[in-house]
Amino acid sequence: MKTSQYYLSTLREAPAEAIIASHILMLRAGLVRKLANGLYAYLPMGLRSLRKVENIIREELDNIGAMEIKIPVIQPGEIWKESGRWETMGPQMLKARTRGEQDMIVSPTAEEGYTAIVRDALTSYKQLPVNLYQINTKYRDEIRPRYGVMRGREFTMMDAYTMHADDESLDESYRAYERAYFRIFKRLGLSIIPVKADSGAMGGSGSEEFMVESPVGDDTLILCGNCGYAANAEKAACAPDEATDSAGRPQVKTDLPYEDVATPNVFSIADMERFFNASPKTFIKSLIYKAENCALDLSTDEKGRQFKRVKEASGDYYPVAYFCVLIRADLDVNEAKLAAALKASAVELADEKAVLQYAGAPHGFVGPTTATVPLVADCSVIAVQEDGSLAAQMHDAITGSGKDGYHIRHVEPLRDFTPFLTADVRMVKAGDRCPVCGKPFHATKGNELGHIFKLGQKYTKSMHVSYLDEHGKAATPTMGCYGIGVDRTLASIIENHHDDKGIIWTMSTAPFQVCIVPIKYEGQMKAVADRLHDELTAAGIEVLLDDRNERPGVKFADMELIGIPLRITVGEKTLPNVEYKPRDAAEAELVPAEQAAAKAAAFVRDALAALNAD
Repeated sequence: MKTSQYYLSTLREAPAEAIIASHILMLRAGLVRKLANGLYAYLPMGLRSLRKVENIIREELDNIGAMEIKIPVIQPGEIWKESGRWETMGPQMLKARTRGEQDMIVSPTAEEGYTAIVRDALTSYKQLPVNLYQINTKYRDEIRPRYGVMRGREFTMMDAYTMHADDESLDESYRAYERAYFRIFKRLGLSIIPVKADSGAMGGSGSEEFMVESPVGDDTLILCGNCGYAANAEKAACAPDEATDSAGRPQVKTDLPYEDVATPNVFSIADMERFFNASPKTFIKSLIYKAENCALDLSTDEKGRQFKRVKEASGDYYPVAYFCVLIRADLDVNEAKLAAALKASAVELADEKAVLQYAGAPHGFVGPTTATVPLVADCSVIAVQEDGSLAAQMHDAITGSGKDGYHIRHVEPLRDFTPFLTADVRMVKAGDRCPVCGKPFHATKGNELGHIFKLGQKYTKSMHVSYLDEHGKAATPTMGCYGIGVDRTLASIIENHHDDKGIIWTMSTAPFQVCIVPIKYEGQMKAVADRLHDELTAAGIEVLLDDRNERPGVKFADMELIGIPLRITVGEKTLPNVEYKPRDAAEAELVPAEQAAAKAAAFVRDALAALNAD
């Protein structure tokens, strides 16, 4: 391929809005162009690399027996109403209506589409397991799209789904996809950290993310350097630490009744520390939270019966409910964990009006003894023992009274209040101790590239999928879900492989593997450049010959910016030798022109072999 026949569109400077390396370099190298906020068009150079990422994913999934399909991006709203996510998916789902008044959505994910398609053909256990995947467009109406294709509104996603007769079969597919993911990212030249993760809006029981470290990552990873424990901060657990009194001694149960203490102008935890001259480990922080689409049964709690319960075929839920969350005051609530514990689509701190309604006082004075909503106690306050019984983890505590300007002291959990729910809703941070080996954690930033879920029967039950088992009885299959963000993976390759001159592509993802740059495309230089181009092309190497009438500095700068792994420079002064320079090498070497094509072909094949090696 010659540049005179190719659409090159490089920029000397990127727009001011581009602040991370991949966004800057994808724009400058002419890989993408912005059409609107969160919407990017791929230009020829970028599309070549994107397709290479897709093809590596495709090859590895084909190798584990997955079969490719293509589900419509525009889907009928009816199947989303069946699953229960028509209302609970939130404003990120773009809805539309046809001229015939049929509700439609622009697919943000494909569980419903896959389930509906398989449901219509599934009749017997002999058809299971079903293992299908697609590489297709998705749309999510992100409130803050940023970082170019790293977090756009429209994006390309590989999503795969499996359907099984039992959990043993699901586990086999889950592990097969896990192995395939490691192969995919190895071939792409990315070092991946698998971490325990929150299932979020997808639901399900088991979940693992495949993260790549990045200083601009959206996620915080909690890692143990001793035993290898790794989890997203949204999911991470830690070893319990003992609540101590102000002298650092274990807290002791008190028989004193709790009593009011006037605390004018004491609002924050820091204010309480000063006023009581006490450690925050002796305070219980009480917070009123609003939960949306809570699927717990609140009818067993007297305070929970006040909230409206909606009955649907996909399962009953509370569109809006409120809870009082209790946690030791030196800790913070992890809202992803809280949403998971409440089986809610989202949680947020209640507004001032709701806090006053359900607690009788503003935040800072909220207390468990007077709150009129169900209590959710973090394990730092009350823990569940192995036999299922509850045990107080704090004693003789101080907390809000439910009256503005007052706190209460000598509070004993389980004596003075009993929670509706006890759960780990603590935000784990660096320095907390690993639950496996007890060593302190460290934290780093990362971006999620892939995710695997054990969905169980969340969708097959709500969408009424059934088959006849080996005994002729109706049974409900269980599901797995597996995804890779293709655009985000491409951007992460650039984030991990670049310098101040531009991209340094891995050989498996480079738009072209070799570029030939004649100082001038004329005379002997043209003849040698053309011969090298033809020899490499015949050897199956992807070559770009820069035949533009530009200064050598412009050509070199563009090829380094684009990041082609190997450059061969043909100059009149060096012939019969040519300059041979890998993109990441400091200096070029002179090679006889007759040997350059063979040397370059070997370089490409060796680099690919290293990436493809087990």
